[in-house]
Amino acid sequence: MRNPKRWNIAGADATAAEELAGRLKTSSILAQLLLNRGFHEAGDCQEFLRPSLKCLHDPSGIPGLARAAERVARAIREKQKIVVYGDYDVDGITATSILWHAIRQLGGVVDYYIPHRLEEGYGLNSEAIGQICNDGAGLIITVDCGITAVGPALVARERGVDLIITDHHEWHEAPAEDVQTRGHEDPGKENPETSVIADAGAAGDDLSSSSLSVSPSLRVCASSAILPDCHTIVHPRLPGNSPAYPNPHLCGAGVAFKLAWGIGLAMSGANRCDEAFRNFLVDATALAALGTIADVVPLVGENRVLAHFGLGGLRASKLTGIKALIASANLTGQSLDSFHVGFLLAPRLNACGRMGHARLAVEMLTSADEAKAIEIANFLEQQNRARQAVEKKILEQAIAQVNDGNLAADGKCAIVLGAEGWHPGVIGIVASRIVDRFHRPAIMVGLNNGHGQGSGRSIAGFHLAHALEACGQYLEAYGGHEMAAGLKLQTPRFEEFRQAFCEHADQVMNPELLVPELRIDCLAQISQITAALVSDLARLGPFGHANRRPLLVCRDVTIANPPRRVGKTGDHLQLLVRQGTQTMKCIAFSFGDQFDKLKAGTTIDLAVEPVLNSYNGRTSVELEVKDVQYRGG
Repeated sequence: MRNPKRWNIAGADATAAEELAGRLKTSSILAQLLLNRGFHEAGDCQEFLRPSLKCLHDPSGIPGLARAAERVARAIREKQKIVVYGDYDVDGITATSILWHAIRQLGGVVDYYIPHRLEEGYGLNSEAIGQICNDGAGLIITVDCGITAVGPALVARERGVDLIITDHHEWHEAPAEDVQTRGHEDPGKENPETSVIADAGAAGDDLSSSSLSVSPSLRVCASSAILPDCHTIVHPRLPGNSPAYPNPHLCGAGVAFKLAWGIGLAMSGANRCDEAFRNFLVDATALAALGTIADVVPLVGENRVLAHFGLGGLRASKLTGIKALIASANLTGQSLDSFHVGFLLAPRLNACGRMGHARLAVEMLTSADEAKAIEIANFLEQQNRARQAVEKKILEQAIAQVNDGNLAADGKCAIVLGAEGWHPGVIGIVASRIVDRFHRPAIMVGLNNGHGQGSGRSIAGFHLAHALEACGQYLEAYGGHEMAAGLKLQTPRFEEFRQAFCEHADQVMNPELLVPELRIDCLAQISQITAALVSDLARLGPFGHANRRPLLVCRDVTIANPPRRVGKTGDHLQLLVRQGTQTMKCIAFSFGDQFDKLKAGTTIDLAVEPVLNSYNGRTSVELEVKDVQYRGG
């Protein structure tokens, strides 16, 4: 059965909408949507509807970026070997690729290192840093990881190799009773008040233990953030910096793009990059868009600008790896949107890191020639199919655990599942599926050889990383952010952790959050929903987190004909609805269980997304049904 939803219909100001529509020469519905999304002035609306690269913020506004860019520029000039240390997801893969191309474009010597998900785990590890130093690195730059890598950072410092950390994830906070503040005695820091040095015995990966041993030499910033001791930290939300960077929600690829821009400025010695590097940055928006959309950061402000231009750049990209990736998804020559990235391209890149080694994906996007790129892209397709099969099996087992244990009953605010043999590379996706199905924060833990590796996903209003910190005594390591996180534990502590996490969720979560909210933009008459309106609404894209697709409500519509089951298993319904003298076709995906209720003559309210449907050379407007409310029910 479908979960009931809370309809939250945005307010409407018909007079203001008509006035704005007149100034913009557009429909009143689009104008109302712009008003509801915070755009009240015609100039701001025009800027939103016509994104420009001029809307990107100065990269030097990101804490630590200018200092990092100067250090990279020096390494390029002195031909020091630079190693980019990335993560194995799409964000990390694309971030690594951006910096690799940027440094090569500027004449630098660069290599990359991607940890193996199963053998090394997430983030920096001390052994890898030691090996990179042994191999002659003069500078190490992390992307999309490192903000909690206190131990590995000390390895680099002890070896005399500068480490620049670029990240966007949450750092750990030191317990107040364990923190000792000291003066700013380290001359090697640009902002010493933002750094701490912790015991060298700290966890050796980026999921550092929350019960981190704090030594008397610890330095902390005013917020008690535990940060690695390294040359520079580049992070859009770094504490203790003023003014704050205007976009705190850059993903790892976004931060890497901004650092690349900063390096170009540092190499030029001017207030703008040379023409060749400016052209490179425009091309690099394609990689930045892949990371931005795949990492589900808010698609507003400059994130949306990067996604907008990057989506266009994907189709026209000259990068051999991107062309091979697009071809493997049968998308060559097509206009691409956030759906294609999120559901077709990103899963192929992610599959490599989930099922094997993500280094292959980076090779495809960097050094591979055409034949090698095609070979890797085809391999990624095979890996993605294997991932889908493993995911299906684990999902079935996870749903059975929830149902058998009644874990999603009323009053239960979180779900923690675990089993022997669950593939650590796939459980994060399954956690997302469990959240979609039961609308509760969900953590999946694969238990193997006495250890558990877990991945969690959350719902709006419940900060997953903070919740793990509250249960940190049961964990070996953890890290992440509000909506997604990872953890490690000893198998004997799994049940203790499960109980503690669920109790924490029950205590802090507002039960109202367990009912999915459907945020609806405005009311509309069927007669207003035209092909021109659909084209108008598309201008609000690219769509994603914090910039959702427009959702309209059509009230008092009547089902004109009996619904028709469609799809291989009949899970979807096709409807014809009437409002006044107007009729329109609807498609209701996964509404098969409502077949008996949606009888001809029934009057209902529909929450819909208008779409254009092309069939046999004809294009017509269709309503994609997202929810139904029955009159009097």
